Amino acid sequence: MEIFKFFYFINLLSAFILTPSLAIDPYSQALLSLKSELIDYDNSLHDWVVASSSGSSYACSWSGIKCNKDSIVTSIDLSMKKLGGILSGNQLSVFTNVTDFNISYNFFSGNLPPEIFNLTSLKSLDISRNNFSGQFPKGIPKLKNLVVLDAFSNSFSGQLPAEFSELEYLKILNLAGSYFRGTIPSEYGSFRSLEFLHLAGNSLSGSIPPELGNLKTVTHMEIGYNFYQGFIPPQLGNLSQLRYLDIAGANLSGPIPKEFSNLTSLQSLFLFRNQLTGSIPSDFSNIKPLTNLDLSDNFLSGSIPESFSELKSLRLLSLMYNDMSGTVPDGIAELRSLETLLIWNNHFSGLLPKSLGKNSKLKWVDVSTNKFNGSIPEDICLGGVLVKLIMFSNKFTGSLFSISNCSSLVRLRLEDNSFSDEVPLKFSYLPDITYVDLSLNKFVGGIPLDISQATQLEYFNVSYNKQLGGIIPTLIWSLPKLQNFSASSCGILGILPSFDSCKSISTIDLGRNNLSGTIPKSVSKCQALVTIELPDNNMTGQIPDELASIPILEIVDLSNNKFNGPIPEKFGSSSSLHLLNVSFNNISGSIPNAKTFKLMNNSAFVGNSELCGAPLRPCFERVGIFSSKGTQKLTHILLLSVGLLIILLVLAFGILHFRKGFKSQWKMVSFVGLPQFTANDVLISFNVVATEHTHIPSPSTVVTKAVLPTGITVLVKKIEWENRSINGVSEFIMRLGNARHKNLIRLLGFCHNQQLVYLLYDYLPNGNLAEKIGMKWDWAAKFKTVVGIARGLCFLHHECYPAIPHGDLKSSNIVFDENMEPHLAEFGFKQVLQLSNGASPTKTMQETEYNEVMTEELSNDVYNFGKMILEILTGGKLTNAAANIHSNSQEVLLREVYNGNEATSVGSMQEIKLVIEVAMLCTKSRSSDRPFMEDVYNLLTNKFANV
Repeated sequence: MEIFKFFYFINLLSAFILTPSLAIDPYSQALLSLKSELIDYDNSLHDWVVASSSGSSYACSWSGIKCNKDSIVTSIDLSMKKLGGILSGNQLSVFTNVTDFNISYNFFSGNLPPEIFNLTSLKSLDISRNNFSGQFPKGIPKLKNLVVLDAFSNSFSGQLPAEFSELEYLKILNLAGSYFRGTIPSEYGSFRSLEFLHLAGNSLSGSIPPELGNLKTVTHMEIGYNFYQGFIPPQLGNLSQLRYLDIAGANLSGPIPKEFSNLTSLQSLFLFRNQLTGSIPSDFSNIKPLTNLDLSDNFLSGSIPESFSELKSLRLLSLMYNDMSGTVPDGIAELRSLETLLIWNNHFSGLLPKSLGKNSKLKWVDVSTNKFNGSIPEDICLGGVLVKLIMFSNKFTGSLFSISNCSSLVRLRLEDNSFSDEVPLKFSYLPDITYVDLSLNKFVGGIPLDISQATQLEYFNVSYNKQLGGIIPTLIWSLPKLQNFSASSCGILGILPSFDSCKSISTIDLGRNNLSGTIPKSVSKCQALVTIELPDNNMTGQIPDELASIPILEIVDLSNNKFNGPIPEKFGSSSSLHLLNVSFNNISGSIPNAKTFKLMNNSAFVGNSELCGAPLRPCFERVGIFSSKGTQKLTHILLLSVGLLIILLVLAFGILHFRKGFKSQWKMVSFVGLPQFTANDVLISFNVVATEHTHIPSPSTVVTKAVLPTGITVLVKKIEWENRSINGVSEFIMRLGNARHKNLIRLLGFCHNQQLVYLLYDYLPNGNLAEKIGMKWDWAAKFKTVVGIARGLCFLHHECYPAIPHGDLKSSNIVFDENMEPHLAEFGFKQVLQLSNGASPTKTMQETEYNEVMTEELSNDVYNFGKMILEILTGGKLTNAAANIHSNSQEVLLREVYNGNEATSVGSMQEIKLVIEVAMLCTKSRSSDRPFMEDVYNLLTNKFANV
């Protein structure tokens, strides 16, 4: 910056020194003065210097400047030159002949100077994509010849200037992407020549003025992404020349005006993300040029009008996220231009049109989450360009023969249907396929053996096709881009193929099959492996050391097999391992003496009679009973027996006094990490002594810190419970304690009597998210936090059975460990409080009602996660962020967030855009419209996309 200022000083100095001898013309002098005010980040105006002259204006040879034959400046174009600073406007009065003034795509800030209206010959004024702020200055009627005014993407505020309507020749008015407030002036209906009106992405409110229907010359109108109230004025149906209308994301209610059928020149209509009700007017068939129709994310009901078969130019039909029902008219299949059909998340039923795809070149079909039945139309891929076919969560049946050779497919999602027969996909004919989900169907005949030819495949899931059978294809691990391979509960036979050619696989799920044999030692080649799940098979042999050497391995589930031998010691040194489940095998020896294993629940190791060590029973040295050590051992046994007899006598005596002391008895239930503590040890650590007359403190949900006798610091949460609720609460707390995940804070145990319970949690010293949101932290750390929170919620919602809603997801309940990895605190605590007060939803509700309540709780978690994303993105500055994100244009939001997070790389910008899109999905107003956390997590990690 200082270097640039030095150069500006030198240029100015040169200008003043040379002025007497070279007689600088007023244009050049004014431009040099303008240059002195600018910050030229790329030295774009390096040629704005005074050189020898033949009498003509110096400025005429400078970049961005155009002159007429009389050397009079007529055009100033400084667009995309990376210029910044605040304009004074003092130099502009000289340029009375300038017709084009363009400073777009720069970094100018501050108020727009009213002196700009001294450019009285202007026909085009382009100040777009800067950061001008404050109210738009008065005086624009001075520009009587103005045809184009483009102020898109700035930070203007205040009211929209009504005086713009005085510009008789104005054809293009773009004021989108700022912070204009108030209503659209009714005067905007009196423009005489206006063709293009763009007011989207501001903070406009009130009702849309019906006077806009008087704009007979307008062909393009975008006024969405604002905060309007009320209905769409039917007068907009009078815009006879209109070809493009976008009022999306505008908070509008009521029906779609039937008068829109009079817009017989309309090519694109976007009304998505409002609160529109009623049915689609059947007279829309009058709009013959209609090419793009997006009415998604509303409350529309009724069916798709049969008359839509007359819309021969229709390419996009998007009705997703509504309450529509009925069948898809056969006429839709006759639309020769149709490329995209998005009708997911409605209540459509019946068969898809038999000839769908026969008469058009379909590229994207999404009919998921409806009630369709029947088979896939046999010609759906006939056009040869079908890229996405998404049909999950319906009642489809039959085979996949119609898409077996659909070579254009990239994404195929057919899960949660009733498809049957063999999987006929010929992967050798699917060169671009990246995502295949056939889970939860009734396929048989095994996984196609040519899957190894799908070189672009990243995700493959055939889980829960219980009669699938077959073997795992030999070369499956050699696929260069495959990350997820899931085939659990499929009745698969045989052995695990060699991993010699393992490339990029990160998740392997083959649980609940009939696999036999051993885990190949070549598994060490899978350096990207994070999760391997092989439970409930018939596998044998020892757990290979090579598996333990994989650097980022987090989850290993080998439970319910026939593995034998010891647990590899290398697992003890793993910094990433979160769970090793070897329960119900023939594992022997000692569990590695490492912190990793001490933190795991003992349920991961039970069912192995010859296995010992924490968190199971201690290991003892095997010795002969009559050796010197054996004699010592015998002595210990005798002493132990005597001690045991004494304990039994004491217990017998204690039973006589059971009723007297029952209510004051404290009990300690430890999960992992607290095997040697008594209740009294815990109580003493926070100054509560367990005596018969222990005072019960008043109920408090405040977390306090305590240091246990061993020096371990824990967080203690204290609640009261009723006697009738003890069993239910204890059972639920046990579930919480057994929920182990890298992004959940560990519940170590609980200490209780008949009236009070203390929950003991890990103490993480690095603070919580609420404390960090307002601080400056880089985007990589923010993205890591977002993904970590999503991962933890996904575990609670989809890997705990039944699911555990967090119940109180907010920034203060996200805490950080020493590696700044986020952990969810207080998950399930809301339900603990409800149960402790005697509430038992399973007893007071019917099963259906209970499931509805659970679904709503999970959906609330998703919504709160979306709000939390926005807090992180905006540093907590956006108030009512969830409403703002749906009412502003995405481009405006992106610009704000890019600037706020100093995003400069393409990668970080792509991540920010992705996170904003996820937040928009999570904060949808209707809970039924929000995605599941599993889908959210997969979106954030690029494993899944429904769009």
